[in-house]
Amino acid sequence: MQHQTRIAVFVPITWGTWDRLPLLSGAIERGVHRALGAECARLNVDLLAIGGIEDHVHLLLRLPATIGLSYLLKQLKGTSAHLVTHQLAPGEFFKWQGGYAAFSVSPRHLRQVADYIVNQRHHHLTDTLLPSLEPDAEELTPESFQSAQADFVAAQPPSAGTSVRRLPTPLTVMTYPKEEECPPPPPRAPT
Repeated sequence: MQHQTRIAVFVPITWGTWDRLPLLSGAIERGVHRALGAECARLNVDLLAIGGIEDHVHLLLRLPATIGLSYLLKQLKGTSAHLVTHQLAPGEFFKWQGGYAAFSVSPRHLRQVADYIVNQRHHHLTDTLLPSLEPDAEELTPESFQSAQADFVAAQPPSAGTSVRRLPTPLTVMTYPKEEECPPPPPRAPT
């Protein structure tokens, strides 16, 4: 009999730009999203959804048993910031904030969370935000966690006729360009 490690940990993660400056737009936003996707693939992390606006990014990930959350965030932020400052906009200011928000989500709420993430621009324009999934959310206490769960249950899909993205059913891992088409990760500091 073969012994396997089976894990299904789904984590929505969000973090902002330094001082919430509007640094993510156009080619920079697209490049950052591609770099985040490529780094997730390199680390064997399933990226289920990505979105955001000019001052923050959201991801929905399925974590493997082999990687810690803090290490993952260090890699994601480092790789994407290096890409911006060395390739996409050399000489321009770009920096991520120091913190992030992450918590696990039930598989039964994946669809709502993924739809929310890919439709970030729509939710910000129409003020239909789920506060528990935004970077400025308060510290998660047992009470606020229950509120976050209620947000998922109460979340209404956008009204008919609005411009929103629909994800495939069932959710699938997002794919990004082959490794040779992606920017290289930043060099590692000597240990």
